[in-house]
This record gives sequence, C-alpha cells and structure tokens, in this order.
Amino acid sequence: MESDREPRWLSAEEQGVWQAYVQATTLLEDHLDRQLQRDAGMPHIYYALLVHLARAPHRRLRMTRLAQDAKITRSRLSHAIARLEKHGWVRREDCPSDKRGQNAVLTEAGDAVLRRSAPGHVAAVRQAIFDRLAPEQVTQLGEIMRVVAEGLQPEGTDADLPWRR
Repeated sequence: MESDREPRWLSAEEQGVWQAYVQATTLLEDHLDRQLQRDAGMPHIYYALLVHLARAPHRRLRMTRLAQDAKITRSRLSHAIARLEKHGWVRREDCPSDKRGQNAVLTEAGDAVLRRSAPGHVAAVRQAIFDRLAPEQVTQLGEIMRVVAEGLQPEGTDADLPWRR
C-alpha cells in the first residue's frame, strides 16, 4: 500500500554525508579486497569467514550460524565454503546434534593462511581508517556504527552482535 505522504527527503547535509559514506565504504571494501587478493589470494569475504571460524569454539560453526554472523545468504556461503574447501582451509562435517545440519570447520591450513594474512590485513585497515582519525573520532565512529548496526539487526538477534558477546 503506497503512502500519500511526501517522502522525508534528505537535507543537503544529510545527502552529503550519505554520499561520503557510500563512497568511503565502496572504496574501503575495494581496498581490503585488493590487499587480501594480493597477499593471501582470497577476497575479503573469505577472510571474514575464516576469522569467524577462528573465533568460534573448537574453530567450527553451524553453516546457518556462519551465514547469519557473516550477513550473507546461505547460497553465497555454500559457494564460499566450497572454494575454501578446495584450498584446504575449511572442511564441512555433519552436525552431531542435527543430522540435517552441517558445520564449517577451520583446518590447520586455514588457520595458517589466516595467521599469515592477518598482519597485512590489519595494516591495510589501520592505514585506511585508524591512522586517519583522531582518538575521539575513533570512539565516535564506533558509537555511530554500533547504533546503525543495532537498528538494522533483525529482531530477536541482538546476541549476534559481536560487541555484545
């Protein structure tokens, strides 16, 4: 049902902030992707999946949970895990508590590639963001991003926010 109300258009200042955000996030993702492709032979999303698994108990997560945590579809996750399996960085195993479910498990080789690529990735993140901001700006950026993420988080999944764990 369409609303008869006029949309709340962005003000000139809001439009400027929005465009700066879109440009910065696009450039940042491209920067991180290029760095990880060059240094580790993987896109940023694969690196993020390895990080999620490395932080998980026993370096394993249900595939459905990993998709939720990584904020990607199950089909995209399945494709990514297949590629990570080809490299020997991840393996799938049946979930012992649910025969229909599967776990993704970080292998020793996956842990090794993560350890090798982490210093370059951290340097790229630091150079792109933290070296450009004053300490109070870092605090403000964190507060702003938490508010935005909490507002977009699907209802009933607050526990999925990493800073709340």
